[in-house]
Amino acid sequence: MFKGTSAITLDSKNRITMPTRYREELLADCQGQLVCTVDIQNPCLALYPIDEWEEIEIKLAGLSSMQPANKMLQQVILGHATECQMDKAGRLLLSGPLREYANLSKNVRLVGSLKKFEIWQEDAWLAHIQQGISKIQSGEIELTEQALELSL
Repeated sequence: MFKGTSAITLDSKNRITMPTRYREELLADCQGQLVCTVDIQNPCLALYPIDEWEEIEIKLAGLSSMQPANKMLQQVILGHATECQMDKAGRLLLSGPLREYANLSKNVRLVGSLKKFEIWQEDAWLAHIQQGISKIQSGEIELTEQALELSL
């Protein structure tokens, strides 16, 4: 399970370096093979270990491509999906279309999101989180009954 937020840098060769705390787990669990695609709900990227990505592919394949919304979802997610192999230094190359989608430049945030990571432009992440906190505190976003039952 991935959690936490790490400030990382997109280097001049358009690579990010995975934080050390995740490298051993990723090498052990998926030999450093990941898949990156767009997040359709936020201006960020979704980075999956290959085994988690394979489950997503199965779910996408189960959707009827005769339904226009399903077809579009498949095209957007699969059309952006890019295999990324972590090198010995823990670096991953992010393709141009992916970087453009998330408006990535030098300062990036890698956010653990249970079974995947999200990759955000730093200022977009900070604004997103602040907006989310404000909406929850003001009641603009109403928490579900299941969320209210969490004891934190």
